[in-house]
This record gives sequence, C-alpha cells and structure tokens, in this order.
Amino acid sequence: MENFHVDEDIKKAETLPATFYRSDEVFELLKERVFKSSYQWFGSLDDLLPQESYVKPLLFVEGHLEEPFFIRKDAKLGLTCFSNVCTHRGNLIFHHEGVSKRIACGYHGRTWKTDGEFKLMPEFKDVEGFPRSCDHLKSFQTAQLGPQLFVGIEPNIDIENVLSKMNERIGFLPLNEFKFDPSQSKDYLVNCHWALYCDNYLEGFHIPFVHEDLNAALDYGSYTTELFEKGSLQIGYSSGGEEVFDLPSGHPDEGKAVAAYYYWLFPNMMFNFYPWGLSVNVVRPISKNKTRVLFRSYVWDESKLSAGAGAVLDKVEREDEFVVEGVQKGLQSHTYKTGRFSPTREQGVHHFHRALAYCLKGSR
Repeated sequence: MENFHVDEDIKKAETLPATFYRSDEVFELLKERVFKSSYQWFGSLDDLLPQESYVKPLLFVEGHLEEPFFIRKDAKLGLTCFSNVCTHRGNLIFHHEGVSKRIACGYHGRTWKTDGEFKLMPEFKDVEGFPRSCDHLKSFQTAQLGPQLFVGIEPNIDIENVLSKMNERIGFLPLNEFKFDPSQSKDYLVNCHWALYCDNYLEGFHIPFVHEDLNAALDYGSYTTELFEKGSLQIGYSSGGEEVFDLPSGHPDEGKAVAAYYYWLFPNMMFNFYPWGLSVNVVRPISKNKTRVLFRSYVWDESKLSAGAGAVLDKVEREDEFVVEGVQKGLQSHTYKTGRFSPTREQGVHHFHRALAYCLKGSR
C-alpha cells in the first residue's frame, strides 16, 4: 500500500492523493485503524433510555463496523454499556429494546449480573476452569456532552479532553433542554467517499462559491478555524442582522456576533450549534463510493429556526452533495494526483489529512 504522508507545514503540504479515495485496501484499513479506535455518537440518553432497567441494543457504526453492544439504565449502577454478544456461542443477547430486569441469553440460558459479571449457566457444572474472565461481558467506554451519548469500543481518543474543548464555547447552553425534532431530521445518501464528505465540511473556503444563502448570513472575511487534538472548530460570524448567540459575560467570544459554532470530532462527527439549537451530522461509510449522512436536530428555540446560519440546512446539504459528488467523479481521473492546501482557509482539512495518514502508518 502507498505510504501516505502529509507534511506538518501546511505551506509545504500536499493533500492526500486520489489513490487514497480510490483504494479498496485503504477503505478497509480505515475501518480497523480509524473507526475501531474512535468514539461514536448515539443520541440523547433521555430518548435512548426512557426509564430504569431499559435496554437499547445498538451497532457501533451501522453498515460499516457493526460491533453489537447494548446500553442499559440500572437503578444502582446508572448507565452501563456492554457487548451484546453471548460469551458462550456468540448469540446476540438482546434483539429488541425495552425493559429487562435480567441480562440473559435466550439460546442456552447463560445469564450475567447487571454489572456484566458472569452469573450462571445451565449444564456446565462439570466444565473445568470455568468461568473464565472472558465469560464476563466486555464493557465499553461511554462519555457525555450534556445528555448526548458517545461510546467507544477500543478508543484511543481522550474524549473528555475533546468534550472539554467544546464546553469552552458551548458550555453555557442548556443542552438538557434541547429536544429531538424528527421533522428537522433525515438521512442523506451521498455518492462519495466518507472522508471526502468530511474534507468539504472542514473548510469554509467554498462557502462564497457554493452556498449563496449561507454566505449572505455569514461574514466570510472573519470566518475562523481553530484546531485541537482529534477535532476542530469553525466559527461563523454574522454578516449583520442575523440571529446570533447571546453570549454570557466571560465567554471567550464575548461581544462578538457569533452565528454558528461548527465542531468536528475525528473521524466522522459534526456538531453544529446555532441560536435555535443543535444539528448533529454523522458520516457513515457504506463503500468507497457511497456514504450515508445522518442529520439529527435538537431544537431549543423554535422561533429562530428560519433565520441565520442555521436556516435552510437541507438546501445547504444538497449544495454540498453536488460538489462532493463532482469531486468523487473527478478523483477517478488519472490526470489528477494531489493538490495543495490554502494556509488561510484549509487548516481543518490539513489537520484531518495528517490524522488519517498517521493512522494508516499503523500508529495508534
């Protein structure tokens, strides 16, 4: 496989080459070296687990890295998260969500305590060296941004540091009051490589050329990008007369007309905060040529939905799709090898490309 390298100095660096997006081998390797070691977002705990003893079976990256696990609300332990695979013969323990006082496999009756420790197994009294440590359920790590849940199966990311960086700007918002709005939520199928979709999100460079309405709402000249470990923040400032955040005293952006905070978390999650609430975008790979993008909206102030940078999100998405699908087609050409970065406008893309190249070298 090609040895991908992206120079640390953005003024000297070249983008990841077209072969990165065309390679089946790279696509599969990214699954193991990027997604397996990531955290993924799964929604608001209030929606996922509405009452005690409630169990919700989930897949880590549906359609791509389908590691089964379940979350459960326990009266004593609180939130727990375990592998949903029976340690006897590999059957799924929970097939459907709902209230369950017990954790038990319906295949041969193996059961576990609510903390995941092995409890009992019929017809196993003569088995030597049993139970072993691997007969307990494997627990997975969780983290929260307000009520929003993240899960990692083998993470190598300091998720608390990432979330603390987000809270520096959006910690003043009452995230527990944000309510899921299905009418503002949908899935999009995009004919492009998943990383290409992220490339597009990670720069505001294209806004004046692609998004007429969004460009009218934002002051492109003051648009900024800030980088941090495993993530980045793009700040969109109002061009004037648009909806902006009412920032509290002492806030890092106090006195500024902030219309949107666009957070990206490595490798595939976007958290877009607007005065009306939060739009979460999760990019899920299907193949090297096809991607599913989940849009999930959590509304705080419905009266602000139709104004500012957070308006007409469906139109903005369609415009982005047109562009990235065009790039996907262009990258199949053998005349294009690689490009260069704008030092002033593409810091986020450079940051992302360096992280991907690092993972492909086998570093974890």
